[in-house]
Amino acid sequence: MAPRTLNKLSAKKAENLCTPGRHSDGGGLFLAIDKWGRRRWVFMYVRRGRRVELGLGGGRDMPLAAARTEAATLRAALVSGQDPKQIRARDDQIPTFGECADSYIEAMQSGWRNPKHAAQWRMTLKTYCEPIRKLPVDEITTEDVLDILQPLWMRVPETAKRLRGRIENVLDAAKAKGKRSGENPARWRGHLDQLLPKRQRLTRGHHAALPYEEVSAFMTKLAVREGVAARALELTILTACRTSEVLGASWDEVDFDKRIWVIPEARMKAAKEHRVPLSERAVEILEAQHKEALERAGEREKPLECFVFPGPKPNAPLSTMAMAMLLRRMRPGMTVHGFRSSFRDWASETTGFPHEVCEMALAHVIANKAEAAYRRGDLFEKRRKLMEAWARYCTIPKAEKVVPLRKQALA
Repeated sequence: MAPRTLNKLSAKKAENLCTPGRHSDGGGLFLAIDKWGRRRWVFMYVRRGRRVELGLGGGRDMPLAAARTEAATLRAALVSGQDPKQIRARDDQIPTFGECADSYIEAMQSGWRNPKHAAQWRMTLKTYCEPIRKLPVDEITTEDVLDILQPLWMRVPETAKRLRGRIENVLDAAKAKGKRSGENPARWRGHLDQLLPKRQRLTRGHHAALPYEEVSAFMTKLAVREGVAARALELTILTACRTSEVLGASWDEVDFDKRIWVIPEARMKAAKEHRVPLSERAVEILEAQHKEALERAGEREKPLECFVFPGPKPNAPLSTMAMAMLLRRMRPGMTVHGFRSSFRDWASETTGFPHEVCEMALAHVIANKAEAAYRRGDLFEKRRKLMEAWARYCTIPKAEKVVPLRKQALA
């Protein structure tokens, strides 16, 4: 049989064709148009003496190049003795890894705390898993997983660790749906732990922290700095909160009369509402931000911005890098998160506030489950005294700190 001519149609011609019938592109690929103008790509072949017509996709949704690629795959299957119809039926039944990953994220994201978590899942399973996204999920092997993880394992260990767990979850979900069987090739214990080198537990180290004895001098320099980033950093230090908690703060969370900032559970690492007592200086910062927001809005009832520390983009908070870059210019080598350690060291070494009060000020999770079950209150009034003492310490001139602070007794 003489070989057929391939690629008879041009993309423009295929787009403009409207005559009913089958229009050949060669190699068994046809653009079929019915009398109502509906278009679809079909692949025609002969199997065991019978002519078979196999639909590939809609003529408007599938471009010519994609139809040719699909037809080439089916022609190769014919040469190897396989039935293209069975291959298509199998492909329709078994989803690709990419489809399973997208489906898993869609099903699970409502239970995740914030959109950022879902975005991280999408990015890692799309960017790093690109080599396996088009593979049928039941064909993913240990070698496929290792090809993805090995280049990342020692270079970016935390990312690689999370990625391995996410691949494992996707494959487990596919197995639960009956789309694959056997052992999970991304399983760690008793499998990948024998193929990948073990990492030290603390690969990231601790956040670089400013010694608490130097905090006051730093705060003095910070107070004269202008800009939203400077005020956000100052409030972060005064409240001992996390960067995300401060930058995500909105005006409806702040009660000026009671001097309380209530962070909802959706924005807390421990997924539990956290009440933050505001010192006098913290209230001053918030009032100044509120006044500027009202002036920008041009009204006296409600600020235009939702966020306390707005960024340059409308209805968006300040970037997470803003405070980090400011701190890098003022004190290279330090981290914003490290000020929580500065606060904790100061509280332990210079005050008499109990351990649980200090830990609750940092919104740490109580490790002891029995203690957590009986701890119903948040020690708010005791924490208010602690944070007021911290604010005073942060603003006392260095010369007045020659004598260490006396241990403060709680009422």
